[in-house]
Amino acid sequence: MNDWHDWHDAYDDADSWQARRLVTVRQRIGMVLDAAGPGPLNVLAMVAGQGRDLLPVLAGHPRRDEVSARLVELDARNADAARATAREVGLTAVEVVTGDAALTDHYLGAAPADLVLICGLFPHIAAEDIDRVVRQSTALTKHGGSVIWTMHRRPPDMVPEIAGWFEREGFEAVWITDPAIDEPAVDQPTAFKIAISLRSSAPRPLARSHASTSSARIAGMAAPRTNPARRPYER
Repeated sequence: MNDWHDWHDAYDDADSWQARRLVTVRQRIGMVLDAAGPGPLNVLAMVAGQGRDLLPVLAGHPRRDEVSARLVELDARNADAARATAREVGLTAVEVVTGDAALTDHYLGAAPADLVLICGLFPHIAAEDIDRVVRQSTALTKHGGSVIWTMHRRPPDMVPEIAGWFEREGFEAVWITDPAIDEPAVDQPTAFKIAISLRSSAPRPLARSHASTSSARIAGMAAPRTNPARRPYER
């Protein structure tokens, strides 16, 4: 079992695949916020880790005071780190929930959102559970809202299939990482994809106490993974 708190140290190495992916995710979060209409915005982050993707972007964004966010993370140390970062940069409308991101109770009162982050989750769960998360995203995302999601490209490359699942549920794929800039080759363990799917229909009601995966253990990765064949680098 991995130590998901120490795992975040790789973000401090600019040459790591985690750091490279983080740069692109942050850019896309900023672009979504830039393009959003006037008025308050809300963000949900599933399996949020230490909030390294979202919090630095919010801290420096001109609309920071208009954005509320809820981050859900199972590992208490990571959740504490995210809270500390939010306090340090004065993001008073950021809430960090220490809990299992598979339980929809954690999103009540915050969903549907303008932006939903599902970054680092899909490589750790089975295909049927990815599909369940995609279906549940219909209750988490506002009409016109965006989902930013990530997935490795190790064969079999599931990115096209996942994009198709989002389309089936009323999302439109508006951006996927250009293969020309992927590093390294697709068959290497650190190759990854980042995608944005736009919700093109009204959100569905969010059911209470519903697990968005069959195991109800998709968050934080401190709990047993639903797909033990996945490798440690694939968060």
